[in-house]
Amino acid sequence: MNTPKLVVTIIGDTPVGRGIGNALLAAGHSVLSVANSVEHVQQADLVVLAMDATELPAVVVAFTENNVWRPGQLVAHTSGEFGYGVLSPAVAAGIVPMAIHPSMRFTETSTDEFAIRESYFAVSAPEMALPVAQALVIDMGAEPIEIPESARKTYFEAWSVANDFSGLVVSQAIGLLEQIGIRDARGVIGPVVRASVEQALADGHRSIDDIAALDGDA
Repeated sequence: MNTPKLVVTIIGDTPVGRGIGNALLAAGHSVLSVANSVEHVQQADLVVLAMDATELPAVVVAFTENNVWRPGQLVAHTSGEFGYGVLSPAVAAGIVPMAIHPSMRFTETSTDEFAIRESYFAVSAPEMALPVAQALVIDMGAEPIEIPESARKTYFEAWSVANDFSGLVVSQAIGLLEQIGIRDARGVIGPVVRASVEQALADGHRSIDDIAALDGDA
C-alpha cells in the first residue's frame, strides 16, 4: 500500500525527529518543520511526536486541552515503550493514533537516513490505521513489524537490553584495557565484540546454561 504524499510536522528537535524528518522528506512528503513548537500542527496531515518518552503523555494531554489537534489528522509517536494507547486523550479530538518506533540508534550524522532503510520499526495502531502506519514506514525504506499493545513493554525491554547493556559491557571492557596501558583499547576489543555479536545473531536465543556450557568447552 502506498500512502499519498502528506504534509508533515515533527514535534521534537531530537536526533529521532530529525532522522525521521529527513527520511519522510526523501520519500517525497512535505515536512513543514522539525521543532519544539506547535506552530505548524494545524496545517499538517501527519504530526510526529518525537520527544523523550517521559514527556510524551503530558504533551498529548496539553495539546488536547489547548485544542491543538485537527480532526482527521494522523498522529504518530516514536517512543518504544508506549503503544498507540498513550494518544487516547487526543482520539476524542478526532485524530488517528499510531506508534512507530525505529529499532535503531541514531548517531546525529548523515548515516542515520541510510540506517533507517536497514531498520525495523515497531508499529502499533488500531486495525483501520495499521496499513497506513505500515505504509509510512515502508515509504521511509524501513520494514514495519506489528507489535500488539499488550506486547509493547516486552518489546521495549528487549530493545533496551540490546541498546543499553551491550554498550555498558563494551565500555567496561575498554576501560579495563586502558587501565593496563593499552592505547588502542577500542581497536583491540573491536574484533571480538563484532564477532561475538554476529555469532549471537546467527545462533539466536540460547539459555544462559547453554552459553555457559559452550564457553566451558572452548
